[in-house]
Amino acid sequence: MAKAVLGVIGGSGVYDLSLLTEVEELRIESPWGEPSANPIQGFIGGTRVVFMPRHGAGHRLGPSDINYRANIDVLKRAGVTDLISISACGSYREELPPGMFVLVDQFIDRTFARKTSFFGAGCVAHVSFSDPVAPNLVARLARAAAEEGVPHVVGGSYVCMEGPQFSTRAESVAYKAMGASVVGMTNMPEAKLAREAELPYATVAMVTDYDAWRPHEVGVGVAEILQVMRENGDKARRLLARFASEFPQEHEACPIGSDRALDFALVTAPEHRDPDLLKKLDAIAGRVLRPS
Repeated sequence: MAKAVLGVIGGSGVYDLSLLTEVEELRIESPWGEPSANPIQGFIGGTRVVFMPRHGAGHRLGPSDINYRANIDVLKRAGVTDLISISACGSYREELPPGMFVLVDQFIDRTFARKTSFFGAGCVAHVSFSDPVAPNLVARLARAAAEEGVPHVVGGSYVCMEGPQFSTRAESVAYKAMGASVVGMTNMPEAKLAREAELPYATVAMVTDYDAWRPHEVGVGVAEILQVMRENGDKARRLLARFASEFPQEHEACPIGSDRALDFALVTAPEHRDPDLLKKLDAIAGRVLRPS
């Protein structure tokens, strides 16, 4: 079995993991361009952790400026076997107030200005994505949250909008009526790319505010959100410390097969595959592209 390496992508409010020991900055080049930052490697207990700040140093990258492909590729090259996303979000539910952590199990992708796949002309692939979140990671996150007294719920749909503007009231009411739980700007195409990279993935969506669906209420304000983000960041670090310290030393097979997502995904015949694209896919798809 492979040694487990935990990847953590920190979103708004989680820009570092000060709880890491034996810290080392990794300098890894990606054929997909520049990642948000050089990832930081360290240990929590006996678990090796690789941390990537999604928005870069000083939150210099907006949601649509992030090179999601480079981020996932670099984490894969760093040896990550399982990936946790920490993300701020707005709530569509009264029972999901600011400060609540939602361990989502579904996504609704409303982005339109981002590269959504490593594959394309010259090497076409279609991965299964009906269940986008690894249930074993969610179960471990829920247990860690309970042990740390972090308010949380398991399950819910995350709407990923393009941003950077917040929702109109009409949009917010519509997604609430669809049954969505939270809204954010960063988990797509991140989750899709993680699946293509055969990385089991789970999201901790940290509620910062109620979205604009509430009648007779002023819309979302940045000042209030930043205060809740700081409080959420402290809880997220406690949760991650517990989660990582109890993480298995050997990689667990994903119950839904996300760590074998490419087994039957490639549809381009070998003789028609683009050699230049194949070179870029060495880390992402090398397992299925290498001659047996």
